Amino acid sequence: MSDMAAEESSFSLIKKFFELNPADAAHSLETLSEEEAVSILKSVSPELASRAFNSLESRFAANLLQNLEVEYAAQILGTMAVTRAAELILCISRLEDREKLLGRIDPVQADQIRKLITYPEDTAGRIMVPNFFSFHVGMKAKEAIQKLRSLVRKKAPLNYVYVTDPENRLKGVLNMRELLLANENDTVESAMIPNVFCVEAAMDREKVIQEVRGRSFLAVPVVDKHGHLLGTIRTDDLIASAQEEATEDIQKMFGAGGDEHVFSPISFSIKKRLFWLNINLGTAFLASSVIAMFEDIIAKITMLAVFLPIVASQGGNSGAQSLAVVMRGLVLREVEPRLAKKVIVREGLLGLVNGVVVGTLSAGAAWLWHRNIFLGLVIGLAMIVNMVAAGVSGAAIPIFMKALGKDPAQSSNIILTTVTDVVGFFSFLSLAVVFRSFLVS
Repeated sequence: MSDMAAEESSFSLIKKFFELNPADAAHSLETLSEEEAVSILKSVSPELASRAFNSLESRFAANLLQNLEVEYAAQILGTMAVTRAAELILCISRLEDREKLLGRIDPVQADQIRKLITYPEDTAGRIMVPNFFSFHVGMKAKEAIQKLRSLVRKKAPLNYVYVTDPENRLKGVLNMRELLLANENDTVESAMIPNVFCVEAAMDREKVIQEVRGRSFLAVPVVDKHGHLLGTIRTDDLIASAQEEATEDIQKMFGAGGDEHVFSPISFSIKKRLFWLNINLGTAFLASSVIAMFEDIIAKITMLAVFLPIVASQGGNSGAQSLAVVMRGLVLREVEPRLAKKVIVREGLLGLVNGVVVGTLSAGAAWLWHRNIFLGLVIGLAMIVNMVAAGVSGAAIPIFMKALGKDPAQSSNIILTTVTDVVGFFSFLSLAVVFRSFLVS
């Protein structure tokens, strides 16, 4: 009896935890193995589990759905927002497993999910909510007011009510004040705001964010290329999407998976990271091979080895600054193809000016340390060369990748580090060879 009481008490605490802190419950689940998480989820209702699933890392959540009983997993999926459900369905690789779940939820919701996942990733269609309120353009004001009252009684979210023509093409958005002041027999067309701002379902998510920036909308209507109303994008969802994209870009810049989280499965993280770690290993050997070309002079003038990491690290830091600024410009669409040359030249000039300042300070420090003016000259000139190269490559790498249709965030930092290491080592040691006789003395 005591064991049963303890078990019931444990289940009660878990249920209360899921009720009061679904986000914390999700984070707790991510620290467990999938088997342990499934065991915990079985002790709560699908509605409570669904609230926690909204905060779970998508791949982990999808794996849990596949490990739960199909009926229970379908109930969890059915209580989610359609956009979130579509996100999880996309993380399930096998089509049979997807349909197994979709076949057990509300047919209307299942069709909406199927439609959402047909849109390409990072488009407006992928993040839109297919539920919206609209009135036919010929509806009388009296009927529209009655419908609105009915919707309010049902506590429906009425941010905007759109007006459409007989073919469901977007004509405008309803002005509530004008509707209340209209005569009973007037149509809603007389109370609408025409030429409403909207975005196409195929529009790139970055462009949607750029278009919406500065506009005070709670939601934005989404249409197809013919103007038919398909759904809406909530501004909150758009902000969350932008934050997620920024996080992904930061992770990709350093060779981690864009969709990787702190509690992602170990195998998933290894798969995402190992490829770029191997690439980085190859580039590290490339930089080391440059040093190997100058083994003789390093052996004769050992103090050169002390300054190698200084030249390389300053170039790396300078390039990272350029990369961060240009990446931001690409995301905000400030850097257009016609401005690419101007941006690269600007960053190169910044590298030159900063290189002169930092190189002069480095030269002074080298002279004070070893009392050799030519050592200061070598490190100063190498610093200038490397920081110019860093500025140019920090701007050029993401722009070039964007022009090729690749993700500019994808491991740009690894490529940049290789460039600054190779240029830094080569310029410094080459100059040392030129001034060898003065450095030895």
